[in-house]
Amino acid sequence: MTILVTGASGNIGRCVVRQLVGAGQRVRAMSRTQLAAGVEVRYGDFERPASWAHALDGVRRVYLFSAAPEGFIEAAVSAGVERFVTHSAAAAGFEEHDSETALGRHLNEERGFHRDLELAVEASGAEWTHVRPGLLAVNALGWAEQICAEGVVRGPYGAAGYPWVHEADVAEIAVAALVTDDQLGAAYTLTGPAKVSQAEQMRAIGAAIGRELRYDEVGPDEARAQWQREGLDEGTAEWLLALYADAVEGCGALPPTRTYEGLTGRSPRTFAQWARDHVRDFG
Repeated sequence: MTILVTGASGNIGRCVVRQLVGAGQRVRAMSRTQLAAGVEVRYGDFERPASWAHALDGVRRVYLFSAAPEGFIEAAVSAGVERFVTHSAAAAGFEEHDSETALGRHLNEERGFHRDLELAVEASGAEWTHVRPGLLAVNALGWAEQICAEGVVRGPYGAAGYPWVHEADVAEIAVAALVTDDQLGAAYTLTGPAKVSQAEQMRAIGAAIGRELRYDEVGPDEARAQWQREGLDEGTAEWLLALYADAVEGCGALPPTRTYEGLTGRSPRTFAQWARDHVRDFG
């Protein structure tokens, strides 16, 4: 049985490929770029439907990246795919938010985007499992340049944080759904074990790389101006500020779940573990 991994060059997709290979599965990566040796790669581009048939030939199960268009799902089922494991997001399980706020509008857009993909999979007639990660620890890689250059990150709301989830945890649940029949028809929201503030993230990265790092808190207006100088549009800056402001006290819209522990019997990987796993990324 061949398992196709779409989005195979992404942070989670790479982990899914690696873990499937480690489990002795026959893996094919659909990608626009070359991956590690030993993995079958077939060119595929969601924006080029003519490339899909070759990637799907002989495939029975698919790890479906969230960027997939609905037409790809139909093509996959026509090609013989019997099961999808959907890379979704925690927002797909949220209730509607107040659309009068920047954060509410953003969360509603995220919810609609990911839930629409889930519904398309459910309507396909194939078996399915939805994996819904919360905010990913790999977002901290956005600080890598500042950490390497100065050892200082400047941003708003240093006390704000979420239960950042390690990409390896997400991949582990996805792989189990691909290779066993224990999780059919389920949707799993995955987070890390506890809230980790932005200042605490910096300390964890510093401990991992053996450097003293600092999070310098700036006000919302200064952060907004800095982000816009870096090319971020005004709307995105507004919902980002609201996202962090929402998680100064507590975790805002995304409290920790016990899903990973319930499925594996182990606690989720911590942010400190993630930092140790990514030492090279911080120079």
